Formats: sequence, structure tokens, C-alpha cells
Amino acid sequence: MLNFIVKRLFGLLPTLFIVAVLVFLFVHLLPGDPARLAAGPDADEATVALVRADLGLDRPMPQQFAHFFVKIAHGDFGTSTRSKRPVSEEIGERFMPTLLLTLASMVWAVVLGMGIGIVSAVWRNRWPDRLGMTLAVSGISFPAFALGMLLMEIFSVKLGWLPIVGDGSWQSYILPSLTLGAAVAAVMARFTRASFVEVMNEDFVRTARAKGVPERLVIVKHCLRNAMIPVVTMMGLQFGFLLGGSIVVEVVFNWPGLGRLLVDAVSMRDYPVIQAEVLLFSLEFIVINLVVDVMYAVINPTIRFK
Repeated sequence: MLNFIVKRLFGLLPTLFIVAVLVFLFVHLLPGDPARLAAGPDADEATVALVRADLGLDRPMPQQFAHFFVKIAHGDFGTSTRSKRPVSEEIGERFMPTLLLTLASMVWAVVLGMGIGIVSAVWRNRWPDRLGMTLAVSGISFPAFALGMLLMEIFSVKLGWLPIVGDGSWQSYILPSLTLGAAVAAVMARFTRASFVEVMNEDFVRTARAKGVPERLVIVKHCLRNAMIPVVTMMGLQFGFLLGGSIVVEVVFNWPGLGRLLVDAVSMRDYPVIQAEVLLFSLEFIVINLVVDVMYAVINPTIRFK
């Protein structure tokens, strides 16, 4: 197991290098002049040229990439052209709000999604199954921004129960986490149902029932562990998507997280922040996949890695 983890960690390096190259090329293809945006609309051409030289944008593209790569290799992601602060500080301030929002969304999405999926599998083709799958399809189909505005209209504007924007209190996490986790819960429900239905048709489940094992023990002891492996894979991927895909929800709720920071950086062509955030999201996906692989062995001890 340890050798497998070490190999995967070393495998991060070429993947992150490829991502860094693609991100660098992508941000430099964005329309707009970051020097002009940083200098201001009233700046003359001489001022814009000075800002461009200060940002290093007057150098050839290969030199810019070499400078960018050397800096990130030393843990320096540069300075934000918008706030003039180190990018690491900008991201550090925004990381925890996004992480806490993602964890809150994932917790209730997993509990609700797996609950609906298990109930739908146990009572498949009956009214609990039809109701659960109807809710799942609705959760997948309803856009996040529309759901967020609907929840705000009901619980914040009409009833006044919850704050509209994030203010640091636990109440401010409720509406954004529900909005962000709705699609994940829907996917989790459908995926869990499919996995459970497949496992419940296996021979060892029929044998346990033939021996007189109570149905509750059959579901919890025999079905749950065997059905969890593909579900864990999907959970890990969805957690990565939540971390990197909370942009719409953070904009709707004016949440002070990484998604809102990325939107502001793109609008101002803040190259250092964009590059650092995309690299961070890529690293998160890679680390989450590694954690999921390790969890396989925890759930099913018969799995061994080389």
C-alpha cells in the first residue's frame, strides 16, 4: 500500500506539469489586455506599457512560461494584478469558506442521496422507488442558479429565516449547501440504487436470505459493503467537482470563496490567480482519486495494490 501511494504521489509531477502548460496557454488566449485593465481606463499608452513591463507581459511567451514554471516550482504563485497581494494569500483567505461549504454540501448530499438510493433499491418498482427517482431526476434537471434564487426567495425574502449572503454564521451555510449539493444528492441516489439492485441479485445475498438472516442484516451487512465500492468512486469525483464547481453557487450567494475569486480574476484577466486556482483544482482531483483508491482497501480488504 505504501509503495502504491508513493508511486501515485510521484505521478503527480508530470500531470501537474501538463496542466500548468495548458493553463498557461489558456489564460494567454483570453481576450483582453490585463495591462490595460490593471492600469485603468484613463491610463495613456505609456502607462499601459510600463504596467505591461512590470507584469512581465512584454517578454516572449517561452520566457514568460519559464519564469512562471520556475516560480511555482519554488511555491511562489506570483502577485495578483488586481489586488497587488501575493496569490497564496488571496487563495488562502478564500479556501476555507469554499472547503467548509463543500463539506456541508457533501455531508447532506451523501446522507440524503444514499438514503433515497437504498430505499429505492429495497422497494424497487414500487411507490418509494418511483418517488425517490422522481426527486433524483428533478435534482439533476433543475439548474443550480435557479434553485439558489428560488430558495433565497422563499426562505430569505419571504420568510426571513435565513441570511441571503454568507456572513460566517452556520445559518448562512444552509441555502448554499442545499443548492450546491442538490445535483450531487440526485446523482448519488441513482448511482446507489443501481449498485444496490445489482448486489441484491447476487448469489450470496440469496443464500443469506435462505439461511433466515433478517432482511435488515442482509441489507446492512451483506449488501452495503459490496455496493459501496462504485459509490465511493462516484463520491470522490463528486467531491472534486463540488470543490471546483461551486462558481455559480458562490456568485448567486455572494460567497467569499474560490469560485467567486476565480470569476473576479477572469473578469480582470488576473493571470496569476487564474493559473494558481486551476492548478489547485487539478491537484485536488488527483489527491481525491488517490484517497478513493486507498478507501477501496478499507471497504474491501481483499483488494490489494501493487
